[in-house]
Amino acid sequence: MSKAKILIITYYWPPAGGPGVQRWLKFVKYLPEFGIEPIVYCPENPSYPIVDASLLAEVSVDIKIIKQPISEPYRFANLLSKKDSKQISSGVIPKKKKQSFIQRLLLYVRGNFFIPDARKNWVKPSVAFLSDYIRENNINTIITTGPPHSLHLIGLQLKKQLGVKWLADFRDPWTTIGYHKDLKLSKSSAEKHKVLESQVLQFADEIIVTSENTKKEFLSKTKQPITVITNGYDTHKIQRPEKDEKFTLAHIGSLLSERNPKQLWEALKELIDENDDFRSTFQLKLIGVVSDDVLQTLKDYKLESYINNLGYLSHKDAIKEQMSSRVLLMVEIDSEDSKIIIPGKLFEYMASSNPIIALGPTGSDVETILKSTNTGHYFYYNDKEQIKSQILSYFEAYKTNTLAVNAVGLEQYSRKSLSQKLSEVLKDES
Repeated sequence: MSKAKILIITYYWPPAGGPGVQRWLKFVKYLPEFGIEPIVYCPENPSYPIVDASLLAEVSVDIKIIKQPISEPYRFANLLSKKDSKQISSGVIPKKKKQSFIQRLLLYVRGNFFIPDARKNWVKPSVAFLSDYIRENNINTIITTGPPHSLHLIGLQLKKQLGVKWLADFRDPWTTIGYHKDLKLSKSSAEKHKVLESQVLQFADEIIVTSENTKKEFLSKTKQPITVITNGYDTHKIQRPEKDEKFTLAHIGSLLSERNPKQLWEALKELIDENDDFRSTFQLKLIGVVSDDVLQTLKDYKLESYINNLGYLSHKDAIKEQMSSRVLLMVEIDSEDSKIIIPGKLFEYMASSNPIIALGPTGSDVETILKSTNTGHYFYYNDKEQIKSQILSYFEAYKTNTLAVNAVGLEQYSRKSLSQKLSEVLKDES
């Protein structure tokens, strides 16, 4: 029995690093087991802000990958400031009061001249190329995944021209994502984003989202079917490393300027001042991009001598550091917009057997998932005493070698299970 061909249109693909690449890398890995033949379309010469060449080893030689050139503005932005261009393209946006003229200019140009995003110039040539490719290869179903949301415009035009089945996968929302308001949009630019978003939501045959809160948002904007398929964890063939001798609280991923929970830093400072054992064994491990604002705040709370700042690591090495840590930290921006975000790393955190301390807004999907899986505790930004108490409780368990979690219901979040769920949606649409 032949497998159903599915064309996946994505910007992020190995050697891209960071969270954006993981979702479809894993779907492509497992879909063939469920009767789906994925074909990947991605750019030939992308400007990835983060590169992780180790992920190339996860791409099967049996997967067909087609590439076309892309023209991106970041090469020109680099002429103004390579550092600022790279930071903004990777989502690190300085606080408004601290933005330089160059940073403000880059944000304004990005927001108003590149709608919906800096990959907009890839839409027209991609539609021209894929129109022929789809006809010649008898492909009936396509998937676009964003951000960058310009890729959904490729799907929109192919849908209109060819009548193919089209699934639009939103790893993050579009007009309600936290950084959207930082792009210094004019009124007409903001309206254009909403019009494009509406067209995608109305014309896609099926919409896939990563959280229940995003589904609720989109249900008010479209009558098309919406399916929640979260991100997940994969089984890693990595020898489990020795645990850190120190009581390590580890954060993996970007710590942006707005992800700066001063109550947490204050709680840690108080524990250091009040508890000799804690002071002699505590370590704050940071893996990934950390904004200057966060580093300065940590310095203000006199925590710099307890920091082990490893910077960006390959996904494989980050998983090793995650496994060797004692407690895992997750911080989301304390805003209404952020409650719809479920960071992809949450699921790898949950599979690590290490307890999780998460901070974020009320009503977050993260809080619901942590409670239902019994993998950690969720706090709001002003819960300083509760945060302090929980860290101390974990520390006491660490001292007696009893620090562990009794996780339940994790299998539903495995990449293989999620791929099976996606295959069922695809078969319904084909």
